[in-house]
Amino acid sequence: MKRESANLQTAPLSDGVMVDYPLSAATADRSPVMENMLARARAFAEPLIADEKLDTGENTLAHADAVAAIVAKMGGSEAMQAASYLVYSCQHLNRPQEVIAKVFGDNFAALAVETTKLVRVQEQARTASQGHHAEGAGAQTENVRKMLLAFSRDLRVVMLRLASRLQTLRHAAASKQPAPESVARESLQVFAPLANRLGIWQVKWEIEDLSFRFLEPETYKLIARLLDEKRIEREGHVEQLRSQLERELQAEGVKATVQGRPKNIYSIVKKMRGKSLDFEQVFDILALRVVVPDVKDCYAALAWVHSHFQPIDEEFDDYIARPKPNGYQSLHTVVRELVDGKAGKPIEIQIRTEEMHDHAEHGVAAHWAYKEAGHKGYAGVWASGEYDAKIAVLRQLLAWERDLSGGLQGQGLFDDRIYVLTPDAAIVELPQGATPVDFAYTVHTTLGHRCRGARVDGAMVPLNTPLSNGQTVEIMAAKEGGPSRDWLNAELGYLASHRARAKVRAWFNAQITHETVARGRDAVEKLLQREGKTAMRLEDLASQLGFKSADHLFEVVGKDEFSLRNIETLLRPPEPPLNPDDGVQIKKARGSEKSGKGGVLVVGVSSLMTQLAKCCRPAPPDAIRGFVTRGHGVSVHRADCSNFRTMSAKDGERVIDVEWGQPKKGADAPVYAVDVAVEAADRQGLLRDISDVFAREKMNVIGVQTQSIKGTAWMTFTVEIADAARLTQVLGVVTAVTGVRSARRR
Repeated sequence: MKRESANLQTAPLSDGVMVDYPLSAATADRSPVMENMLARARAFAEPLIADEKLDTGENTLAHADAVAAIVAKMGGSEAMQAASYLVYSCQHLNRPQEVIAKVFGDNFAALAVETTKLVRVQEQARTASQGHHAEGAGAQTENVRKMLLAFSRDLRVVMLRLASRLQTLRHAAASKQPAPESVARESLQVFAPLANRLGIWQVKWEIEDLSFRFLEPETYKLIARLLDEKRIEREGHVEQLRSQLERELQAEGVKATVQGRPKNIYSIVKKMRGKSLDFEQVFDILALRVVVPDVKDCYAALAWVHSHFQPIDEEFDDYIARPKPNGYQSLHTVVRELVDGKAGKPIEIQIRTEEMHDHAEHGVAAHWAYKEAGHKGYAGVWASGEYDAKIAVLRQLLAWERDLSGGLQGQGLFDDRIYVLTPDAAIVELPQGATPVDFAYTVHTTLGHRCRGARVDGAMVPLNTPLSNGQTVEIMAAKEGGPSRDWLNAELGYLASHRARAKVRAWFNAQITHETVARGRDAVEKLLQREGKTAMRLEDLASQLGFKSADHLFEVVGKDEFSLRNIETLLRPPEPPLNPDDGVQIKKARGSEKSGKGGVLVVGVSSLMTQLAKCCRPAPPDAIRGFVTRGHGVSVHRADCSNFRTMSAKDGERVIDVEWGQPKKGADAPVYAVDVAVEAADRQGLLRDISDVFAREKMNVIGVQTQSIKGTAWMTFTVEIADAARLTQVLGVVTAVTGVRSARRR
């Protein structure tokens, strides 16, 4: 049969086969507004998907038919129903966006392609979450939930996915083949809360029941059987109450429609578990719904109900005067029948207008917040903030969708966030405009530092390429190295994330500090070589100089904030003139007489001069050792002095035993100079406050050295003491001074 080129358009399939479909005059003009759009979309898709099957085994065309019907029941326009068919056509076209745009317009092409991409991303994410631990899977579920809302600027993408998932569950139930656990769990944890957020309660309840049926089949069957056993008794009683209430309200002039209100199985189980109730307690409450024309009728009906039944005061809620944050309005009351003067079973009654009922069933309200069961069970958890505000706008779009069949909808809602995937399909949330470098830093700081290249959906891209929703990003990283300074240049567009930019700056700051420390270390080590002190531990040197670590010493030396002369003074202290109180007459080893003039007894050598070493400043009752110097007599050190250990290791034969002589009493008692190192948060008046402590404790301060580095004060006080044990008590008082972190004897 000859084809009329004016009336036929050829579409290329993915396998190269060409399919013809009708092309009307409106299509030829490429107008997106077409008559009989639903029929045309089905005619377009039928040759492509009629013989295809989904992974669930369901015929693809039958699935699309069912999705279109669900969308229609949710209130979606004919245009939105038509999109149900276009989505499943994409994978069978070589250039789906181009072909669909030519026939139905750019808006439908973008919708079909974006929805198809979202399907693929969800499949990957669901597969990845199966291998995650519970906590990781929970975070992944929340990201999938956000991505569903943020993936497209067109709300219809989300609506189509809800309808498709509901049909998938319906098909599994009808075919008596259990849905995969991952699909059922994702439906319960992602799709049902999403339907709840959008206010599509009927879809929410059905998804919950079907998902629960596959996840806990035995519990589902038990509750279903219990419901069925009481069905006849319950329905008879409910019908009696329903007809009585409707008839008597009508007699009072209130045009009311009264319905029995069913309870879905999942909500029953959730309440049983959340409130630790048994089935009888949960289901013994009869439920009725009264729908009236306007608000004044609501309160008229409430007044009649409370006058003819016994109300339970604490169970009354006026959601008309005080609507729920999600816009829900209704009167809720629980009353009891009076049977022979006695209170009977509780009856839960909801009273609302037709408009309120439409909102509660189909979700077209303009304000949004959600309430879901938290980790404690039935207790509600509320969300708020900017994210919630965006969903409120989505709720408005749901109402507008009926009137907007072809226009661009929902733009700008999620312009600040995108969601991309790692190679193993974990979802990563990023700011709009984020690049592969932002992605790398979000995954791990080290990956960001070593990032050298990126593949997006399998293709190599420059590192400053902006990413889009749903893309899969793979980072090529070097084994070592750091970031480029170009990444901090805003004009080059490598980083959109403030957090990633801060990590790059921190890396370069650390490098500067590392170079400064290395420079300071080199200077200190060269000085120690010149002084012949290479055996000295660097940590000991830093501690004696008042620094908490060697690296802190090296850093200030490298910055030229600490003079090397301070280290030279420590290594080569000036020798003071002989103090008669410090010297002793040395007795021979065989004698036992104590010296009468000094405070030190040297055993084994006679007639030697002594001096107290300034590197460690010993004082009674410190354990002490002596070292015979060249030309300066015996230098007395504390036994734990690092300088003494170094000298004794080199010239052990010059070490002699020493001990303190008999201490003198009264005014003639000798005093000893010791150094006290104090570390504190620098502040005004700190030096005065510490000096006051020494003055109150009657300790004479004969020298002070102070320096402040980055808000930390390092102080060395030289004080005169008669007994080192007394100094320990005073240091406890110094530590109590405001800002002081530590006070210790050096």
